[in-house]
Amino acid sequence: MESFILTRRQMSLLMASLTEQSTICPLAVLQQAWGGAHPAAIAEGTAREALLSTHIPPILGKIIKASRFRGLSLHEIAELGALVEYSTISITAMQNWVKRDFREYLGSPRQGKKYSLNQAALLLMVDDLKAALDFESIRRLFGKLFRHPDTDADDIMEPFQVYGAYAELFEYCRSEGLQERERVARAISAWIEGFEGTAGGQAGEADRAGGLPVSGKWRSRIARLGLGERETLRQTLHIALVAVQACACQALARQYANAVLFLDA
Repeated sequence: MESFILTRRQMSLLMASLTEQSTICPLAVLQQAWGGAHPAAIAEGTAREALLSTHIPPILGKIIKASRFRGLSLHEIAELGALVEYSTISITAMQNWVKRDFREYLGSPRQGKKYSLNQAALLLMVDDLKAALDFESIRRLFGKLFRHPDTDADDIMEPFQVYGAYAELFEYCRSEGLQERERVARAISAWIEGFEGTAGGQAGEADRAGGLPVSGKWRSRIARLGLGERETLRQTLHIALVAVQACACQALARQYANAVLFLDA
C-alpha cells in the first residue's frame, strides 16, 4: 500500500492544529495534505479508490478522533516522525536522546506523563539537524535558542515555532528552486524582516509563500527580538535548511542504493 507522507510544513500545521488556539482541525490538515499529493485522483473522481490504497497509520486515526490534545508519548512522536519525508527517526534513537544526549531538554515529560508539542518539535529538530551536525553542536545551538531547558519563557522562539519556521522556508525555497547559499540567505532575511514589513502593510518576499509566516504571535515575538537574537535565529534557520537538504540527499542516495541492490540481487 502507498504510505501517507507529510512534508515538514504539513507536519508543523498538523501539530499546530492540536493546540487550543487553532482554528483548523487535524482532519482538515490531513485532507489538504493528501489531496495535494493526489490531484489527478481528485480530478478524475477516483479519490476514494486512491485513499483505500493508502495506509493510514493508527496515530493519525487517534489524532483525528481526539477531542483535545493531551500530549504525545515517545511512541506516538516516533509514529508521527516516520510520516515526514526524508525522516530516519526511530523510537530507539529518541529513547537515547531523552535519556542521555538531550536529557536536559527532554528528560521529563511536561504534559502529565506525555511530552508537549515543544518537546515533540525538539525531537523532530534533532532528527533533522543530525544530518549536518554532531550532538554537541546541536546542544550548543539549542542553548543559544532556548536558553534555560526547564522553561519556554526565555526562548528566542519556542521549538515548535522554530520547526514550523524552517519547515515553511524549506517549502518556499523548494517551490522557488532556491539552492544557492546567497538566495537562501535572502529568503530567510525576507522572512524575518517581513514580520515588520507586513505590520506596516508592505509584503515581504517570504509572505508571498503563504501559511505560517502570517501568524500574529510570531510577528509580535520576532518584533521584540534584539539584533543579536535575530542573527541567532537567522543563522539557525539557515543551518536547519541545509540540514533538511542533506536529509533529502541522503534519502535519494538510499533510494538509488536500494534500487541497485535490488536489481543486482
